[in-house]
Amino acid sequence: MNRVYFIGAGPGDPDFLTLRGARLLARCRTVFAPTPFETTFAEQLRDKRVLVPFDFYFAELQEKVHTFLEEGEVAFLVPGDLTFYAPFQGLIDALGERAEVVPGVGTANVASALLKKTLDLPGVCNRAIIASPRTLGDGPEAPTLRDLAAPGVTLLIYMNNLPLPELTALLRAGYGRNVPIALCHRLGLPGEEVVTGTLDDIVEKVGERDFFNLTTGSKRAALTLVLVGETLTATVDGSWWDHRREHIWKHRDGEGG
Repeated sequence: MNRVYFIGAGPGDPDFLTLRGARLLARCRTVFAPTPFETTFAEQLRDKRVLVPFDFYFAELQEKVHTFLEEGEVAFLVPGDLTFYAPFQGLIDALGERAEVVPGVGTANVASALLKKTLDLPGVCNRAIIASPRTLGDGPEAPTLRDLAAPGVTLLIYMNNLPLPELTALLRAGYGRNVPIALCHRLGLPGEEVVTGTLDDIVEKVGERDFFNLTTGSKRAALTLVLVGETLTATVDGSWWDHRREHIWKHRDGEGG
């Protein structure tokens, strides 16, 4: 039975594929890849039939997939993160046993690595929250980014559609003080840029650059992940390591009785 592989491709750099994802991609004749993956994955997609999945309505896409399955296995390069804001769940459900989801290095992981920061640190951050103003809703009971922002929280904001001054004002009100912020734009793609600062100075640092597609008239979400919270600039000494070594790790390793 030929299968359809939904391969986590992260922000778009082929180096972020897992070894399994790369092997499965190599053996598929037909690949659905969103823009700009047809460029960044050009070497991996050479001599393959490449289509943009978002060019089709759902029923059309299903029909295409079933037609190509008669010829061989099919792959989808899934952008961003497989675990949230991925649009392919309906297709995965419709395919049933013929669908296989292959994890990859997601955008949040890439941003964390690029910043060299763990996004939850004991004594600094006690929870990380993933959110997007596009999906929070607009009803009277819907939460806002101000509601989610609080001391001890690391916020990962996807698909922001708020002007940066408005966004920072909401976050400032929620956190109640000035905290670090990072704008990670086009990670792993041409034009990659990371701007770090605080809620008080990030607007000035960004200047006229449009990291959120707010001035172009495009309805597409910009490829910018926003991270906010104290953990972005916190430093850690060895006490946390020693505490876990003494109370957790040595018992797991069979030491300490």
